[in-house]
Amino acid sequence: MADCVFCSIVAGTVPAFPVADTDDGVAFLDVRPVFKGHVLVVPRPHIVQLTDLPGELMAGYFGFVQRVAAAVPAALGATGTFVAMNNLVSQSVPHLHTHVVPRTKGDGLRGFFWPRRKYADDDEAAETAELIGKEYRRLGVTETGRRE
Repeated sequence: MADCVFCSIVAGTVPAFPVADTDDGVAFLDVRPVFKGHVLVVPRPHIVQLTDLPGELMAGYFGFVQRVAAAVPAALGATGTFVAMNNLVSQSVPHLHTHVVPRTKGDGLRGFFWPRRKYADDDEAAETAELIGKEYRRLGVTETGRRE
């Protein structure tokens, strides 16, 4: 997509700080990092959100994310990583991207980036879980996480 900055980074027409470039995607530094070494991993094709990622690209893309998540702490001496993605809400660039943020105990990052909410009671939590489970089954997803 011509007006997508991440597509332009993938194409090499917009400069970035590349970390890795594979058939499954491109990884580069976030220009507004949570911590130094904050990497964005994007699939090569223009895909807006996780639910649009074709099944045949899933293993390759997330395998790539997994390898980047292993490389970040090893390269930076961090203890681990925070791996996350937004889907539409708070997605500053409408191209699927996964954040891989280096983490170290005591780094000052507390919890998640969004406020926490509580369920009114266990019944509300159970009803919510059932609604999501029902939709999951409706979509034809098996226990292995694959569509039937």
